[in-house]
Amino acid sequence: MKTIVLTGIRNMELQDKPAPKVQDIHDVLLKIDAVGVCGSDMHYYTTGRIGDQIVKYPFTVGHECVATVHEVGSSVSNIKPGDRVAVEPAVSCGECDQCKHGRFHTCYHLQFLGCPGQLEGCLSEYIVMPEKNCFPIKATMSLERSVLVEPVSIACYALRLAGNLTGKTVGILGTGPIGLSVLLSAHGLDTGKIYATDKINSRLEFAKNLGASWTGNPDEVDIAQAVHDQEQYLLDVVFECCGQQEALDQALDILKPGGMLLIVGIPEVDRISFDISKIRRKEITVRNVRRQNECVEQAMQIVAEHPFPIEKMVTHAFTLEKTRDAFEIVAGYQDGVIKAMIQVNAD
Repeated sequence: MKTIVLTGIRNMELQDKPAPKVQDIHDVLLKIDAVGVCGSDMHYYTTGRIGDQIVKYPFTVGHECVATVHEVGSSVSNIKPGDRVAVEPAVSCGECDQCKHGRFHTCYHLQFLGCPGQLEGCLSEYIVMPEKNCFPIKATMSLERSVLVEPVSIACYALRLAGNLTGKTVGILGTGPIGLSVLLSAHGLDTGKIYATDKINSRLEFAKNLGASWTGNPDEVDIAQAVHDQEQYLLDVVFECCGQQEALDQALDILKPGGMLLIVGIPEVDRISFDISKIRRKEITVRNVRRQNECVEQAMQIVAEHPFPIEKMVTHAFTLEKTRDAFEIVAGYQDGVIKAMIQVNAD
């Protein structure tokens, strides 16, 4: 089968490898239709690591995928060959302390697609996953909507951690795929005004069309002052979705006392910092968002039923052979890219 492997920093090769096989009674052999390019993939592509998760070359990345069931193990009962599925990339053990407490996403034995030292990624023609990680989706759903299920599941989890948002003012710092997923997932939650920021104006325009009450570019406007001018008591909740120190600093400035900061973005650096005076005096709650936990089905419903043409978030599509071009465009924020998609076996 054809697969894309990282061979070095910003280097990729198309290689032929033996296709995986069904070996366990719960296994599902998946023919990959399409893969979304994620920000975490960018870390591995441009720096070779996320924290202590360091790529050992060659390695295949990718975890946002939609696939068609090709073959199933003898005990698989809920899906059959020919079904199209969304794939939950995290395989938990179900037995450790974390799993027994319902924290499957922080399983001590977690195996995650495209994560160094765990599972090879899905930028291949075929992969094998357990049945529990495969969620049937309508065959009529477009590939563009389908590949959004995984990032939207992260947004659903972030919103769950934020608690009841009814009437609350919200900030979303960074309107790339994750920030926009938070915005679209907030649809119907009866929030107060939603303030969105980004340094790319085309993304802000998309956010505005998606329902943001106010948008601002920090390179063009003083975000803290602009928010204060409209919200005397500032914001209740801020989702930091770009992994930048500058955004974390802005979050403290625009949060009201007793507010909550949710860190969804992944910083490239090993350490971030907070102004202890601001965070202490305001008694800000800081919550980290680690991927998602049991939110795939909710995300599938949002993606399938959202009234806005959210498939337009997928601004670029490439063949498997052109994967490196896709990664370069995303890494450089080129050509108005929001989400790039790799079509692997799509008809």
